[in-house]
Amino acid sequence: MTNTVLLAEDDRAIRHALERALTLEGYRVTSVSDGVEALAAIHREHPDVIVLDVMMPGVDGIQVCRVLRAEGDRTPVLMLTARVETADRIEGLDAGADDYVAKPFDVDEVFARLRALLRRAAPIPEPAAEGTVFDATLAVADLRLDPSARRVWRGGTELELTRTEFDLLELLARNAGIVLDHGTIYSRIWGYDFGPGSKNLAVYIGYLRRKVDQAGLIPLIHTVRGVGYTLREE
Repeated sequence: MTNTVLLAEDDRAIRHALERALTLEGYRVTSVSDGVEALAAIHREHPDVIVLDVMMPGVDGIQVCRVLRAEGDRTPVLMLTARVETADRIEGLDAGADDYVAKPFDVDEVFARLRALLRRAAPIPEPAAEGTVFDATLAVADLRLDPSARRVWRGGTELELTRTEFDLLELLARNAGIVLDHGTIYSRIWGYDFGPGSKNLAVYIGYLRRKVDQAGLIPLIHTVRGVGYTLREE
């Protein structure tokens, strides 16, 4: 089945090049040049995945993402951004984006991230027969995850996580007490190891900590310098 992509990019050269590359890769692409057109096309066509340039005139990619999430639209969103500071990336994640790629980018990296987003967005199959066992609830200290419902609580408070945040936290919870190296996490979450120079994982870990390890709570997400990350109670 052909996956559909909504591409919003105001730079004509980048838009045309990426549209052609995505089409050759087998996607059905609708491309637009600004945020207003993007919202209209998304409401009209309901794409499988959305690629948004952050810096567009008028309604930018951040605003488009905020509108979609406010409407309850959980379509995976990949941001394209020339702004590479951590604060800029966190702004996109705060708006509800699932992932980002910094410009200039390698088109193969875009493909890899889109494949990972589409895998995580795939619906959970219905049980084949009565008596099928669903994933059990995962618990680490006062953190509890329900993988089937994709819900998570810290103490008695439910946390609102993006798709990528939940996948990352679930991976850590399923391996509680084990230090997962960067390459393993990249491969399991994004399906691709972006190399030692990438800050993508650190940004997501930082953002996840802001939600899971709030002030006054015992920290559960730990960094093992030079190796990776682990989820445990100390």
